[in-house]
Amino acid sequence: MSLSVDGCFEGPDHDLGWNLVDDEVHGHFNHVLARMGGFVSGRVTHELMASYWPTADQDPAADGVTAEFAGIWRAMPKTVFSRTLDRADWNTTVVREVTPESVAALTAGPGGDLSLSGANLAASFLAQDLVDEFRLYVHPVVLGRGTLFFRPADRPSPLTLMDTHRFTNGVTLLHYERGGPSPLDG
Repeated sequence: MSLSVDGCFEGPDHDLGWNLVDDEVHGHFNHVLARMGGFVSGRVTHELMASYWPTADQDPAADGVTAEFAGIWRAMPKTVFSRTLDRADWNTTVVREVTPESVAALTAGPGGDLSLSGANLAASFLAQDLVDEFRLYVHPVVLGRGTLFFRPADRPSPLTLMDTHRFTNGVTLLHYERGGPSPLDG
């Protein structure tokens, strides 16, 4: 998830123009995402992705990392959680509700880790403790207002820092796994 320093995943009016995704960052995304066993998203994110990525590499202006991701996106099995979609194209399965059982069925499938995208869907996963790790790409900007990625919670969620990486454009990756010492342990 790309975030501003103040924790927003999007600015006012769903603005993402502040994201600093250059070839280095995009190449990193491609490397990480190509190893996944599937992409999991909500309807809004899926429709946004499906409106661009199926043919992005056919654009003569597409650079190498864009063309590479278009191929990754098309080939990757995708699951979209939606109560309104009846079907979705591009190697996509529609699942109605986020439940521990529906997520367990996804993780039991072949492949590797699943990439979860979309803040609203992530909030549903987080509320049910169904996220194992976070890759937070912090962009060097304070938005001041926008949509926060992490929603208020009833209890702390301890994390263990697994890795960090600073990209040359100032974006910093913070890679966490769930678990670790709880701040409530004293």
